[in-house]
Amino acid sequence: MVDAGFGTRETPGARLLVVGGGVAGLEIATVLGRRWRNRPGAPTVTLLDRDAAHVWKPMLHTIAAGTRDIAQQQTTYVAQARDAGFVYQPGALSGLDRARRVVQVAPLHAEDGRLLVPARELPYELLVLALGSQANDFGTPGVAAHCHAIDSRLQADAFCREVRLRMLQCVAMAQPLSIAIVGGGATGVELAAELVQLTETAEAYGASGLAERLTITLLEAGPRLLAAFPQDISAATQQRLQSLGVRVRTGTQVKAARAEGLELADGSLLAATLQVWAAGVKGPAVLATLDGLETSRSQQLLVRPSLQTTRDEAIYAVGDCASLTLPGSERPLPPTAQVAHQQARHLVRYLPDVLAAGRTVPPFRFRDFGALVSLADYDAFGSLGRFGFFDGGIIRGRLAQLSHAMLYRSHQARLHGFWRGGLLWLVDRIQARVRPPIRLD
Repeated sequence: MVDAGFGTRETPGARLLVVGGGVAGLEIATVLGRRWRNRPGAPTVTLLDRDAAHVWKPMLHTIAAGTRDIAQQQTTYVAQARDAGFVYQPGALSGLDRARRVVQVAPLHAEDGRLLVPARELPYELLVLALGSQANDFGTPGVAAHCHAIDSRLQADAFCREVRLRMLQCVAMAQPLSIAIVGGGATGVELAAELVQLTETAEAYGASGLAERLTITLLEAGPRLLAAFPQDISAATQQRLQSLGVRVRTGTQVKAARAEGLELADGSLLAATLQVWAAGVKGPAVLATLDGLETSRSQQLLVRPSLQTTRDEAIYAVGDCASLTLPGSERPLPPTAQVAHQQARHLVRYLPDVLAAGRTVPPFRFRDFGALVSLADYDAFGSLGRFGFFDGGIIRGRLAQLSHAMLYRSHQARLHGFWRGGLLWLVDRIQARVRPPIRLD
């Protein structure tokens, strides 16, 4: 067995293994790592993730567009492990042996193919799976070969580099540049707005004629954008995007992706220089291979109200990779950062008692605080949840933009603490004053 971990090491009283360093996974590892640090005999918390750093997933579209600097917004796992008192293990989950209570980790290779760390196993007493989700291409031919995805930090950064190269080519050679985004959910809508802002700012830095040569098309198979939002927010969002020059096409299904563009269900071809697939949600493929754990049609792990998987009480699943239908509900909870955070907070509260005294986790209760969508610096819309003195309702403009920003700042505070989170906010404000608002490197 190879130990390739970084962070605090103590003789553990128990082993809690968290797989996936997204919103839920990193919050669980951080809070419990801090709580148990320097306690003799306390459980050891280990976080396994294939990437080297965390970026708040609702921010990935800004990283992809280059309107935020990835280096400034990411949290490296090695540094977080040191600060919070957990162990970080780099690598991708490849399998599970429930009888032996070990997870199997794929070997680590360098970019040139060299083997850095061989395949290994990590033991656990309790396992929390928080692997997130990815766009669902529904088996559409050519998507994997010709479409970009922005489901991860690395994917968003790769798309950002390609966009900047294509924009340089567009300006230098006076060539048209067309970007097609498939999926009218929050990710597709917000990415389209950020690309408009990128274009306007780039022109201000000398990319003359870019806006005239660039076209952005947003395609949605359903009858309206933002199907999870109220109808009036969908209509207002579409109108605002169109006023910014985005071509919105609803009721448009993609039959296949080609190198030259998207083949639509009616047989026509939408030519596109760059194609982004942001439609649908499914769990990572590895979830369907985990020693008999039960999954949904979208490859998400089925869990009980206690957040335990249906076939193993020692394994929990949270966030986008989990499918939980609460009593009285017809549909599973949506794959949002709000749900992931609340589920993480639920496990943080009760897992210590499970490890220490063998108690059970009570049923998870979800509080719907509404949803927000941000159209870069142009506008924002939000639907309020039904709780307390709120009973639905809609906000927009500056208030909605501030609310959207506060979600991210709250996440930073949970990871780094109130004061350090506040300093990070201050640094962001200073950087906004002294550095270009888009990536120019």
